[in-house]
Amino acid sequence: MMSAMTLPAKLDQLTAEQLRALVLQQAAIMTRHDRELHWRQTKIDKLTHEVAYYKRHYFGVKAERLPVEQGQLFEETLAADMAAITEELAQLSSKPKGQAKRKPLPPELPRTEVHHEPESTTCPCGCQMKRIGEDIAEKLDYTPGTFTVERHIRGKWACAQCETLVQAPVPAHVIDKGIPTTGLLAHVLIAKYLDHLPLYRLERIFERQEVHIARSTMCAWMAAAAQLVGPLVALMASRVKQSRVIHTDDTTVPIQSPGEKQCRKGRIWTYLGDRSHPYIVYQYTPNRSRAGPAGWLAGFTGYLQADAYGGYDGIYAHGGVTEVACWAHARRKFFEAKETDSKRAAAMLTMIRELYAVEDEAKLLDDAARRALRQQNSAPLLARIKIWLDAEQEVVLPRSEMGQAITYALNQWDALCVYATQGVLNIDNNASERALKRVALGRKNWLFAGHDAAAENHARLWSLIASCERHGVDPQRYLTSVLAKLPFTPEHELDQFLPDVWKCDDDATSTPTTG
Repeated sequence: MMSAMTLPAKLDQLTAEQLRALVLQQAAIMTRHDRELHWRQTKIDKLTHEVAYYKRHYFGVKAERLPVEQGQLFEETLAADMAAITEELAQLSSKPKGQAKRKPLPPELPRTEVHHEPESTTCPCGCQMKRIGEDIAEKLDYTPGTFTVERHIRGKWACAQCETLVQAPVPAHVIDKGIPTTGLLAHVLIAKYLDHLPLYRLERIFERQEVHIARSTMCAWMAAAAQLVGPLVALMASRVKQSRVIHTDDTTVPIQSPGEKQCRKGRIWTYLGDRSHPYIVYQYTPNRSRAGPAGWLAGFTGYLQADAYGGYDGIYAHGGVTEVACWAHARRKFFEAKETDSKRAAAMLTMIRELYAVEDEAKLLDDAARRALRQQNSAPLLARIKIWLDAEQEVVLPRSEMGQAITYALNQWDALCVYATQGVLNIDNNASERALKRVALGRKNWLFAGHDAAAENHARLWSLIASCERHGVDPQRYLTSVLAKLPFTPEHELDQFLPDVWKCDDDATSTPTTG
């Protein structure tokens, strides 16, 4: 800090003009001091916030729970709440505790019977005993996955008179002249894209069963499968674009760059269709330019729920697409600001929790009833939050964490309120974030994609597996079936392989008929 100005020894001998000049000099020094103190305090607050953020990120609980300070807002109801809790606990403690019951093992699992009988069934009195019953206890066993070999034998038939030769044609396979059946190929895809196993681990697992398949070979298998399912994924994408509402988000994926010291960052985007078009489609782009989502969403009209990424602005500007912001993103800003402004953070987080309480009540309602409930309960809450944000913006430092959180919310305010106008919309974009979790888990294990084409293959195969999970379809059975039929299925008949359609057909064929 700058040192204060040295005062003259004989102040009483200074003239009025000299005293006035001295006062102005001292005022200028104090202004500079105040400015520097303000800068330093702002810097300290920023560093305090960053330290708290990284400590929580690396060592703390990841859940964004309300801070302890929230309880101070409800001290006036503490006695009543404690009495209610005490009464509830008393009621619960009066009920006898039942022993936890183990769920029965699935009946469709194959059973191997192991019989245990006494060594002798002759009674000590000399009579022969009769079997009057039995006790059965089931134990769950596991045999590691085993390989089997399909031998495709094509008989040769010849005519003894004219020497004509007839032989069945080679059936279509995903990998021409390759060794994998669709079952093995589906297993490799699921291990990589659902269970997040790097191929070198899968290679070692296979070696334990004395089957040697190089990871480079499995890479080629995955590329062939991704090319085969390309038209099916394109069909899913076209269906998603027909949705009234699309959720979207993106995350990074490392891409190897030969000759460079580190991987470059590509992007994986996800697009979730609505209930009428229930598919999850992923897209890869080499960077985060707006051309990626703008190209994918070309022709779409409806509601787009996304974060505040500026690349979407061009999509909204053309009309036909309404921006729906995410309250989870807005809430996260205030949660991260609680280390430096706990009181305001607690106040805002509490109001946001009230919004989510309305959503909890609206979960089981239809769209019309949900919209009515939001107009009745959420709209007044949103108006109260807006008043609070406007008032606090006037007194909070703009560059502080709280100031940035308030600015973010106000900049997104119109989009944050859109969800309350329609029952079909969600309050947040958490569905997209959950869909991208598989990408985050994957890159922690297989670390990077070898090149752009490999990342594009990842996106196609993720689309199928994620959509299977959305419909509760076993991806192993689905991929085994679909990969076997795709090579000789015309493009106009691909609808039968959409996960929801396939599930309905599979359920119909699996259900036994009664006569």
